[in-house]
Amino acid sequence: MKARFHDRAAAGKALGEALAKMHFAHPPVVLALPRGGVPVAAEVARRLGAPLDLLLVRKIGVPWQRELALAAVVDVDPPELVIDEEVQLAAGADSAYLDKEMVIALDEIGRRRALYLSGRASVPLAGRTAIVVDDGIATGTTVRAALRGLRRRHPAHLVLAVPVAPPDAVARLRGEVDELVCLDEPTPFHAVGVHYADFHQVGDDEVLAALRSTVPGAAAPRQPRRSS
Repeated sequence: MKARFHDRAAAGKALGEALAKMHFAHPPVVLALPRGGVPVAAEVARRLGAPLDLLLVRKIGVPWQRELALAAVVDVDPPELVIDEEVQLAAGADSAYLDKEMVIALDEIGRRRALYLSGRASVPLAGRTAIVVDDGIATGTTVRAALRGLRRRHPAHLVLAVPVAPPDAVARLRGEVDELVCLDEPTPFHAVGVHYADFHQVGDDEVLAALRSTVPGAAAPRQPRRSS
């Protein structure tokens, strides 16, 4: 299979071009899911002239296959836990397992918040368009947790934008957002990484560099209204 995107930056540029053609009634804020979503979101934020912020969320995997999402925890007050009940049933994971893993997830969220944001306050979302960006979607559990937590910050309009995702996950997530942009919905879908020529693991240094490359308070450029 030929990769759809060279790397996350290339995917972000393509996604930014798609979003730039849309009209948003409210100024956009781009929110990245660390760590893989940050290089993608940085390109989107630059294209839109929008501030870049982070949406801190951690996946809880099944005991024998950590990459398969059983649940996800999002950094809101109080923390939001979203469980994929079908996966939970198949995995036989009980509440004790989830409670233990949630503590571990919240510890990592705290570490990332301290390292990446260094005490910087989140960009306010009230009255703005929140554009949630990741490098791709597999099951959608992690993204769904992020979106449900984000709703509690009362954005005026909520958009999910990803380069690649399976059609069934896209269909399930449409009800969680006001708009959904996905550049590629391949069938069959095997894994996000196979659609990138370069899908290296994003480290903390790359996240910090991407955050520094954008202006936190950037104002979105005016976009022409589409004619009716």
